Amino acid sequence: MKFTIIKDLKQDSLMKPILSSLLFFTLLYLISDIFVKQSSFGIFTQTIHLTLFGDEEQFVDPITQSSFLEFWHGEIFFIMMIVFTLSTIFIRVSNASKSAIVIVNLLMISSIISLISLPLAYFIHVGFIQIYVLTFFVWHILAILSALTSLKGLYYA
Repeated sequence: MKFTIIKDLKQDSLMKPILSSLLFFTLLYLISDIFVKQSSFGIFTQTIHLTLFGDEEQFVDPITQSSFLEFWHGEIFFIMMIVFTLSTIFIRVSNASKSAIVIVNLLMISSIISLISLPLAYFIHVGFIQIYVLTFFVWHILAILSALTSLKGLYYA
């Protein structure tokens, strides 16, 4: 995390390729995360409902509680690492502009709500699935835009 103490990231010839690579891999992760979730867990209300609660008519078993908790545990870790690292880079590259701070706050809030709404949907009420879907897409879109803006800011500012 040396980039948190370097005065001007855009002028540091050593950190620029490292940060660019990190941002590129973050973009790859975010985009692939959408496809992986779509094919395994679901990214829309009906498929998530089917994954969580199953369907007797289609002979689909619900996800077990231990599998759900393991999935959720992994999500907490990956989202935390992506959001905090990306936010740090984005705020530094954008010189802590007001719009960057607003975007980072929305990114963090939507990712936290996404994480909270999923177990609420599983354990409390199925209506939280819609909140999960909305916040899942919001935080992914904001993270992708932040990564792209950071990459652009490293080279074209």
